[in-house]
Amino acid sequence: MSNYTRINKGNLLLATPSSNPLDLQFSRSTILIAEHNLEGTIGFILNKPLDLTLNQLIPTTTSSLSIFEGGPVESDKLFCIHNRPDLINNSIHIIDDLYWGGDYNQVFALLEENLLTKQNIRFILGYTGWEFQQLEDELENDYWIIAKDIKVPELISTLSSSKYYWKNCLAKQGKQYELWVNTPENPNLN
Repeated sequence: MSNYTRINKGNLLLATPSSNPLDLQFSRSTILIAEHNLEGTIGFILNKPLDLTLNQLIPTTTSSLSIFEGGPVESDKLFCIHNRPDLINNSIHIIDDLYWGGDYNQVFALLEENLLTKQNIRFILGYTGWEFQQLEDELENDYWIIAKDIKVPELISTLSSSKYYWKNCLAKQGKQYELWVNTPENPNLN
């Protein structure tokens, strides 16, 4: 089976310690695959909160929801993942009850009316992208593993503990990853 057929929208990728050591941005990253087709792949890093709130980035809103780093591509562009396509037009389906994007005018109006909360939406700056076959090659080189037994639609509400999210997801992948789970982020500090 080719890696292309193994990767699906809604998969979670977990960075391995064998990831490219020069690319610290992806160290201990958990990435949600939002789109995967013959043109390439789009994903969002889920577990890297920025020291930035929505109202600091967009002063016209009063919402102080946290913003997360989504990846190095278009890092000045705001994205969102959410579970409210019933309220947000033009949402793009990922998997089950999880969506991304939509009408941002609606999003901000819903935030002001307190109809969206951190249980419904997560804001992300930038995304992670791969050209056709690039992600497959990275999987072959053990830069990533595709997480198993993670309930993706619950991601938004369970990511409040982002600091340990990668470690917790990796621990669920089996005993072969125990060493990685307990390895300090910087082994030189051990």
